[in-house]
Amino acid sequence: MLIMDTIQQLLKDYPLLQIIIKYVVIVVFVLLCIQFIRTFLKRNIDNASVRYKSQKGIEILGYFVLGFITILYFTGSIKDFTLTLGLLSAGLAFTLQELILSIAGSLYIFLVKVYAPGDRIEINGIKGDVIDVDSIYTTMMEIGQWVESDNYTGRIVKLSNAFVFKGPVYNYSKDFPFIWDEFNLPIRYGSDIELAKAIIIEAATNILSEYTQASKEQWTEVVSKYYIEDAVVDPTLAITLTDNWVRFNLRYIVDYKKRRFTKHLLNDTIGKEIEATNGKVILASATIELIKIPEIKVIK
Repeated sequence: MLIMDTIQQLLKDYPLLQIIIKYVVIVVFVLLCIQFIRTFLKRNIDNASVRYKSQKGIEILGYFVLGFITILYFTGSIKDFTLTLGLLSAGLAFTLQELILSIAGSLYIFLVKVYAPGDRIEINGIKGDVIDVDSIYTTMMEIGQWVESDNYTGRIVKLSNAFVFKGPVYNYSKDFPFIWDEFNLPIRYGSDIELAKAIIIEAATNILSEYTQASKEQWTEVVSKYYIEDAVVDPTLAITLTDNWVRFNLRYIVDYKKRRFTKHLLNDTIGKEIEATNGKVILASATIELIKIPEIKVIK
């Protein structure tokens, strides 16, 4: 009791000491809150980069809050401590906004079914097959880039789930797992155009029949689900007359994972059929026509 009485008497005799003690208690409370949040993040965030940035953000925010509280306290405006706590909460939300947005993105991906593991997507300019979706990141096996067509590059890419809110997400496999593709064939003038048309259409019909039939069934479901016009999924051929050749443009539908192989089959089959025509159909190539050769004078 004697000690307590002595402390109370000191506080009465020295009001500044009472102010300092209260200030220290507030500072300790804020530091304990910051340390608790840092420990929570350390235990619950597996990714080292996100964990480091979150803890660093909390540390910076702690210094900011302590400075703010110090100014308010010694200017006599600390009475409204709820304001300080509100600013602390707002600061936490601002510091961890990327993490919070990533978690919200994962919920959005799951609930709206934007994509799922196994889908082929393009997001933030990166295209690949989704191999994992967790609470913070989407992991993809990258395709394209320096590799032609839709082949894997070998790189595994991690993207924040927050990107679903920042731009378009292209899904190659959801609802309609087919894409339209096309290529051009240059046919020399003087060739049997009707025979060339028959060769290309027959090859396309035989090779693409499986995809065409499957895509018709899928497209019917897409038309019934979305506000979209019906489309032609059968192979189509368009002919254009150019300065150098007759250009045959073949447009067709194909499984999104078999685009490269299907184009190879079409080119290989059509090429062999054209060779078998014995010159009736000839593939064209770029040519240069010289109108006049300039005279060259040699001075001896």
